[in-house]
Amino acid sequence: MLFLFLLPLLAYLLVYTWNVQTGALDRLAAWTGLEAVGWVLVPGQWVEQRSTQMWQRYVYLMDVQRDNERLRARVDSLRLENLALERRARATERLRRLLQMPARPEWRLTGARVIGHRQGPNGLLRTLIIDVGSAEGAREDLPVLTPQGGVGRVSRVSPHFSTVLLLHDPNSRIAVISDTTRTSGILVGQGAGSSLDVKYIPQNEPLKKGELLVTSGLAGIFPKGIPLARVRSVVHSELSLFQNVVAQPLLNPHRLEEVLLLHQRTAVPGQPSDNATAAADVS
Repeated sequence: MLFLFLLPLLAYLLVYTWNVQTGALDRLAAWTGLEAVGWVLVPGQWVEQRSTQMWQRYVYLMDVQRDNERLRARVDSLRLENLALERRARATERLRRLLQMPARPEWRLTGARVIGHRQGPNGLLRTLIIDVGSAEGAREDLPVLTPQGGVGRVSRVSPHFSTVLLLHDPNSRIAVISDTTRTSGILVGQGAGSSLDVKYIPQNEPLKKGELLVTSGLAGIFPKGIPLARVRSVVHSELSLFQNVVAQPLLNPHRLEEVLLLHQRTAVPGQPSDNATAAADVS
């Protein structure tokens, strides 16, 4: 038993003495410990680096997302500003054309803005609503036009708003004369979406397809010479005293945003009125 106890002790003393002299076991222990610590630290360091990179990328992407959102909001704002400027430029150009339209001395022009479209039961346009009423001098039967031609006439008036009876309304009847052959007739509306009829033109009166029809000034509502429509077809019939004439209006009322109202000035003594001048021209 004593031998079995002394043998390990002797071996330990020999190894200890050998290690003191050579330092081999210390180097082995240091190498082994360093390797163990390294293999433990390397995965931890990798996990730390990956976590840090993922966090940095997340923060970067969040910053990029916020920047993108700010940029998109700025782009949307600039687009809205650009659209507003374009609309303002178009409105300015339309108003410039309205202001440049010449007026006869006996007529006075005032501008109005279209604020509404009144639809009929079938969804077709019947009248326009404008932002000028009796407080601004509007009254029934005032001519309504644009620089491109006539639109209709005022049909109803309130203190600050009015409705405009359009050319294609069946209740619209305007005395017209052809610009080339000087043939006169009555322009009658046939309903929204339809062409206009030109009534009471005798069979022997000259009239050509494509002629411009302008107001004759005989009815006392419109001054003479306002373009309204263009002749689309002329048909002669032996069964009628008058020609069947169809005309196309010059304007599309759906696209109107601003119009002009014509106010007749008070007649000056000694000067002929517009109606008398128109009658003299026709005769």
